[in-house]
Amino acid sequence: MACPVGADVELAAKIISEGGLVAFATETVYGLGANSLDPIAVARVFEAKNRPQFDPLICHLSSREELNNIALNIPDVASVLAEQFWPGPLTMVLPKKEIVPDLVTSGLKTVGIRVPKHPLARKLIKLAGVPIAAPSANLFGKVSPTTAQHVADQLGDRIDYILDGGPSEIGLESTVIDCSSGIIKILRPGGLTNEELESVVGTVEMAKDSDHPHDQSQSSPGQLPQHYAPRTKLILEKIPKRPLNVSRAGLLSLTSPKNIDEFDAVEILSETNNLKEAASNFFSSLRILDEQELDCIIAVPFPEEGLGRALNDRLIRASQKD
Repeated sequence: MACPVGADVELAAKIISEGGLVAFATETVYGLGANSLDPIAVARVFEAKNRPQFDPLICHLSSREELNNIALNIPDVASVLAEQFWPGPLTMVLPKKEIVPDLVTSGLKTVGIRVPKHPLARKLIKLAGVPIAAPSANLFGKVSPTTAQHVADQLGDRIDYILDGGPSEIGLESTVIDCSSGIIKILRPGGLTNEELESVVGTVEMAKDSDHPHDQSQSSPGQLPQHYAPRTKLILEKIPKRPLNVSRAGLLSLTSPKNIDEFDAVEILSETNNLKEAASNFFSSLRILDEQELDCIIAVPFPEEGLGRALNDRLIRASQKD
């Protein structure tokens, strides 16, 4: 039976505090939340999503003042970044306190932490009185949800409540950085750009796939080679062209190409070439194409700058097949 959908934040907080699962709006994507400090509730998150336990969860706080409640040995650079970018789409991986169950962190001694910008999310966390562990509110590896309806379509019969806060503003998951050693390394590009980070801390490093073998506990969500994937085959093409011998082909593109009429279904992410607009439309547009009974989706890579890096990361992982 489908769970209720609404804006009753007090009910949602009560469900969290009693060990239940609540999907809730953030500015990045919708998250599937449970009490971070309750291993049984956290286990339900993995079960509902069909998520492997070697893929850790992110703990969400209502304010940066709560950071000391779950993190140890916080380096000065983390405090600077929290001051600058929280609340917002930045997750920092830091040494964890023992109060955080190992299930949340896939057995690692570090935990990803962020303060979401969406006011309804922060109110939920504050009323629940606990940090909320929340990956994206979708089945593992599938297209991320940016509306309450997206959540209901995939998880409506597996969770207890959907807290509807409207469409996600950013539309991409948070940027995850490791600053547990005081050196900044981007583990997952996302809604906060490299340029924004570097304006505060100088040059940052990008993690390589070899830094986190896929058969071991991951230091961050979103690092597995296949992720964010539609059911329909996704093909990356710098110059979009309808493949031969297919009945129906779709197109996902930042702007309109000259040969747009070749495709049976088209999603243009920003006619004004605006990467912020493209990011906010990305997962919804991918989902729309995935529902069109196409043989394939041709996706045009984005400029490798700003939010384009994170969008390209999602395209690459969405195009990988077992």
